[in-house]
Amino acid sequence: MPKTFRYSPGKSLITDRLILEDSDCGSTIKVAEVDSSLPMKKKAVEISPELKGVSLFLVGINCTIKARLGNLLADALRYYYFDSDSLVEEAAGGKSAAKLFRETDEEGFHDSETEVLKQLSSMGRLVVSAGDGAVQSASNLALLRHGISIWIDVPLDMVARDIVENGIQFAESEITTSGSYSEVLAQLIALYEEMRVGYATADATVSLQKVAGQLGYDVLDSVTAEDMGLEVLNEIERLVRVKKMMEEAARPF
Repeated sequence: MPKTFRYSPGKSLITDRLILEDSDCGSTIKVAEVDSSLPMKKKAVEISPELKGVSLFLVGINCTIKARLGNLLADALRYYYFDSDSLVEEAAGGKSAAKLFRETDEEGFHDSETEVLKQLSSMGRLVVSAGDGAVQSASNLALLRHGISIWIDVPLDMVARDIVENGIQFAESEITTSGSYSEVLAQLIALYEEMRVGYATADATVSLQKVAGQLGYDVLDSVTAEDMGLEVLNEIERLVRVKKMMEEAARPF
């Protein structure tokens, strides 16, 4: 399992006070159980030498599959996993404090988002689930260039159902999670239209709908986080290969 860090506010948002939570303890071994993430892990072993510890930034609307995907990728690549929104909230003193911070000093709140990204982008071997603040300014988008960014594109109706059924939490002021399905979907559509240009600057896009088509699934819910993870790794392999070819083509004779 990936090692998940929790931030405790201090002088530095990331490196000063990190508490390592080891979730490996207490696990049981089932001999007959098939590891559904095995194809991901095999692909990760193949591409890791070429990836050289470069961090991954997952952008796109928050949902269960995005969070699950981040943890799976961290596990497969032996990286650490962070959620940038959670770090911003913890730096502010919790969800309620973050909400108040955003309402009373929106510029300062966005500065905090940038500071978190700045520190994350200076580190390697991370999988970061990036909040929407990461794609809302040119300076933040530039910070994502320190790693590989992937747009995790999940159909909005699935995300809306996820929010209503599972109570997925969003950054304050984005989505009212207590609304009905139709209300939540309408808010998601508005948010998507606002963020789409920023999402599209990612190095690659992994669409759940496209993955379903590739696998021959008629029902989108059949797509698992493991399916998405393997496609992410395939995209990363392609990006690394293209970069290597460009570097070789630029070499003088």
